[in-house]
Amino acid sequence: MKRLLLAIALLSSTSLFAQKKANDIAKLSVDTYDFGKIKQNVPAEATITVTNVGTEPLLIEEARPSCGCTVSDYTKSPIAPGKTGTIKATFNAAALGQIDKTLTVKFAGADDVKFVKLTGEVLTAAAFDALKNDKTSAKK
Repeated sequence: MKRLLLAIALLSSTSLFAQKKANDIAKLSVDTYDFGKIKQNVPAEATITVTNVGTEPLLIEEARPSCGCTVSDYTKSPIAPGKTGTIKATFNAAALGQIDKTLTVKFAGADDVKFVKLTGEVLTAAAFDALKNDKTSAKK
């Protein structure tokens, strides 16, 4: 009987210290942000909205890009329940080609993280301008 009571007490205390899942406390506006086609050497910025879907203030601990070519900034103050904050990821667009990066977001009190995939394509200035001119001609 003592062992049963000890097991119940142990299980009860463990559940008190269990952390929440990120999905239980935060919702991101997108799972994938597509920059589209961007001009080489012209930084592109993604803004992701974070909504607090929990019952306590939400704190973004970290928003870490997968490489040094992307810089992130985020709401540093606690986000009240039902309110929103933002994460901004700026991609430097120095290298030509496909963009396939990941932004890892960690919330205080969550034992897991959320990910935002950053996609798009960096074009040379000439290719970007030609694409822009083609789109302008098609609208006329």
